[in-house]
Amino acid sequence: MSIPYETGRAGRRSKKSAREIAYDFIEERILKGLFEPGEFLDETELAAAIGVSRTPIREALHRLRAERFIDLQPRRGAQVRNITPVEMDEVYETRIVIETAAYERICRNQKPVPNLADEILQQMEVAGDQEDWAAFGQLDQRFHGLLVHGAGNSVLYHLHETLRPQHVRIAIRAIQESPQRRGTIDQEHRQILRALRSFDISTASQVLIKHLRNVPEVVEALDN
Repeated sequence: MSIPYETGRAGRRSKKSAREIAYDFIEERILKGLFEPGEFLDETELAAAIGVSRTPIREALHRLRAERFIDLQPRRGAQVRNITPVEMDEVYETRIVIETAAYERICRNQKPVPNLADEILQQMEVAGDQEDWAAFGQLDQRFHGLLVHGAGNSVLYHLHETLRPQHVRIAIRAIQESPQRRGTIDQEHRQILRALRSFDISTASQVLIKHLRNVPEVVEALDN
């Protein structure tokens, strides 16, 4: 199974379909906060801005709904979803289950953690220095996804990937509301890496649980 992180999203084929172009355009703006939670998206305006017909816009919106970026309201159209504190808590709880299971497989089978994990952390540091929180959140998901992928269980990896949109949006919102946590996030990531490379499941799991904890500033922001 090839690792889908070597090139990342930017490494896709240059020739994209109109639907992919529309999807990338809308997703990027949701992640960057240019389309805010609760905002309705106008198909005609999107089509004009992107330079495509309304059909690929609708197709992109249906995919974004499936990935829980938006809701499609009857007679009102597409509305950007707001992530609630309850949803954040549920995502963290689910991730702990999935990622702990992946760590157990890595340690039990003594699977190597790829050096790409270190490269992603370096990229996160650059994104943080530039206050590019959208990139920071996407890299955070790539880091955790890489570790789950490395466990060699395709079902675990698929389940983890279904949480990608929520994971990324929560990660972005968390660092936006509490940028001073950058150092803590990096430290915990590196602690997880060291534990996995020494096949120490106890430490890796403990750090993960501490890592995926609710940040009061984020809970308050999401609750408003």
